Amino acid sequence: PPPQEELEHLNQANEEINRVELQLDEARTAYRRILSESARKLNAQGSQLGNCIEKARPYYEARRLAKEAQQETQKAALRYERAVSMHNAAREMVFVAEQGVMADKNRLDPTWQEMLNHATCKVNEAEEERLRSEREHQRVTQLCQQAEAKVQALQKSLKRVIVKSKPYFELKAQFNQILEEHKAKVTALERLVSQAKTRYSVALRNLEQISEQIHARRLQRLIVRRASPVGAEASPQHAGTEVGVTGGTHLGAECPPADTLSVLSLQTIASDLQKFDSVEHLLGLSDATSLNSDELEEREQRRGGQGHFKHHRSISL
Repeated sequence: PPPQEELEHLNQANEEINRVELQLDEARTAYRRILSESARKLNAQGSQLGNCIEKARPYYEARRLAKEAQQETQKAALRYERAVSMHNAAREMVFVAEQGVMADKNRLDPTWQEMLNHATCKVNEAEEERLRSEREHQRVTQLCQQAEAKVQALQKSLKRVIVKSKPYFELKAQFNQILEEHKAKVTALERLVSQAKTRYSVALRNLEQISEQIHARRLQRLIVRRASPVGAEASPQHAGTEVGVTGGTHLGAECPPADTLSVLSLQTIASDLQKFDSVEHLLGLSDATSLNSDELEEREQRRGGQGHFKHHRSISL
C-alpha cells in the first residue's frame, strides 16, 4: 500500500487507542468505585446481623459447589451424547463397507477392503470414547448428587442462621452480578485496545519497510551516479562512462545529502501524528544533483596538468 494509506491507518489506530483507552480508564474507575461501595455496604450489613453470617457461610459455599457440579454434569452429558452419535455413525459406515466387500464384483476390490478397515478403526475409537464419556458422566453425576445432598443437610441444620443472614447474602449476590457485568466490560475494552495497538504496530512496521526500500533505492542511485568505472579511455560516443589510464575510482568530496525519510522520522510520526499528516517527506525524494562542484573539479584537473592523463567525470541523470 502507498505511504499515505499507511499513514491513515496509523492515524486511525492511534485515534482508536486514545478513545478506547479513555473508555477503559472510566470503566476501571467505575469498577473500583462499585467494588468499594459494595464492600462498605456489605460490611455495614454484616455489622448489623452479627456472627450468623459466618455460621451460614458453609451452606452458601455448598450451594456454589453444587451449582458447579451440576454444570459439569451437563457438559459430561453432552460429551456422552456426542460420543454415542459418533459411534452409531461409525457402525453405519462399517455396514456399508461390509455390503460393498460382500458384493461379487467387489470381492477383489482393494478400495472396499480399505474402506472397511478404516470404518472398523473408527468404530473402535468411537466405542472407547463412548465408554470413557459414559464413565465420566457417571462420576460427575455422583458428585452432583453428593453436593445436592450436602446442601439439603446443611439447609436443615442451619435453617435459623440461614434465614437470619439471608439479607447479607442476597445483597452480596446483587453486588456480584453488577461487578461481573463491569468486569466483562473492562475485559472487552482491554481486548479492543490490544487490537488497536496491533493495527498501529502493523502500520508503523509497514511505513518502516517503505522507508527502508526508498532509502535503499536512493542509495543505489547515488552509488551508480557517483562511482567512477575502470577501463579504457572513454570514446566520445560513450558519454555515460568515465575512464582513466591508470584506472581507479574517484569520489567527490561532498557527501550525498542525508535521506529525508528514515526510521527516526517515522518514530516522530508515531509520537506526533498531527504534525506529520502528509507524505511529502516520503515522496519528495529528488534525483537531481548539482553539477557545479563536479564541473569545477574537472576544470581544476584540466588546468593543473600535473598528471599524464585526464580524469573525465560524467554524471548520468
